[in-house]
Amino acid sequence: MDVVLLSRIQFAVTAGFHFIFPPLTIGLAWLIVLMQTRYLQTGEELYQKMSRFWLKIFAISFVVGVATGITMEFQFGTNWSEYSRFVGDIFGGPLAAEAIFAFFLESAFMGVLIWGADRVSKKVYWFSSLMVAVGSTLSALWIIIANSWQQTPAGYHIVNGRAELIDFKAALLNASTVPRYLHTVDGALITGAFFVIAISAWYLLRRREVAFAKKSMKYALFLALVASLAQIPIGHMHAVQVAQTQPEKLAAIEGLFETEKGASLLLFGIPDEKAGVTHFRLGIPKALSLLATGDPDGEVQGLKAFPEEERPPVFLPFVTFHLMVALGTLFILFSIWGIWLMSKGTLQDNRLFLKLALWSVPLPFIANEVGWIAAEVGRQPWIVYKLLRTVDGISYTVPAWQILASIILFVLIYSLLFVVWFYLLRKKLAAGPEAFATANGVAKSGTEVGR
Repeated sequence: MDVVLLSRIQFAVTAGFHFIFPPLTIGLAWLIVLMQTRYLQTGEELYQKMSRFWLKIFAISFVVGVATGITMEFQFGTNWSEYSRFVGDIFGGPLAAEAIFAFFLESAFMGVLIWGADRVSKKVYWFSSLMVAVGSTLSALWIIIANSWQQTPAGYHIVNGRAELIDFKAALLNASTVPRYLHTVDGALITGAFFVIAISAWYLLRRREVAFAKKSMKYALFLALVASLAQIPIGHMHAVQVAQTQPEKLAAIEGLFETEKGASLLLFGIPDEKAGVTHFRLGIPKALSLLATGDPDGEVQGLKAFPEEERPPVFLPFVTFHLMVALGTLFILFSIWGIWLMSKGTLQDNRLFLKLALWSVPLPFIANEVGWIAAEVGRQPWIVYKLLRTVDGISYTVPAWQILASIILFVLIYSLLFVVWFYLLRKKLAAGPEAFATANGVAKSGTEVGR
């Protein structure tokens, strides 16, 4: 058994499962802020009940996300000790800042949201929702800074085989931090929006909590459209950065083996690494050169321009990247369709849209996961780009059988966690949002008001 492969699989399993939850909580947090803002502006009790319901979903997901995130940090010391020794001086600051400036901020104000609704003023409650959203988004920032440094190292020098920090600002604002952070947070907003769209569709299909579901759907659809459209310029910014700093990755995700001027942006193809060619190429002429260099006749390096031992795998980054782009396009079209139906007043009666909305709930999560795979596999064979190879970052004292046993154990525990998370979600959905008070003081459910 290959220790390196098993260690990579273990980290992929734990990181992939953990990555289900932070994007969801970030997206939900900002939707809760929007709902609380409207409640503060209008005093309409429905907005308060909406935010409280989605807060319950947020809290359940937050707890599972925290539990799974802790496991990943332990792996740096157990399975990746050489990597930890190499980057420890760089990573210590961002990881500590994530705990101090983000996690504690998010956790403290989440306590106010959960237990303080009837104990603090409306403005304090609104401010608490904002701080939870800011905290969750800041948490992502520090993690992205640490991960981006692996992609585009900066602000360091090598001393005794270790990377030591010499310019904190340069390390934080390395070449890939800003585009990767914007891309990740925007993906989180899409995830939260489509999750709310799906749950709202579930209620509308059952003619339950109609007022609540329609209003939640409205806000989620607009956020989904804005966030999905925003990925176009953000994606362009990210592509330019990758072309300039990691040209091998760009060549891999585009299945480009030969250096070309006026390179096409592939819509479809089947890369063949052994033959060094992509079969059945279908693309937009000169679009890749325009995207990467700003010149439709610009030169884009192919994989054969790099030493064979420094080339990343092609098939997995190629497939995952193009799947992410396809899903992003689908999100835009679906959001436009939903808003069009809503403008006509027919959304709640269009069962095709509602069913597709319900069954589309895993798609943003898949988009997040495949985007992460494209970024991380596309960086190979480096764990720190051009500085430390993945094969040199593992712990040499951990035998393969122990890693395999831990993988099996993680799969069992995470499967149980997912079942518990799903069970709690179903329980909250079955209960529905709380009754809210009407103007005459009579409590009615969302279903009754919807009628």
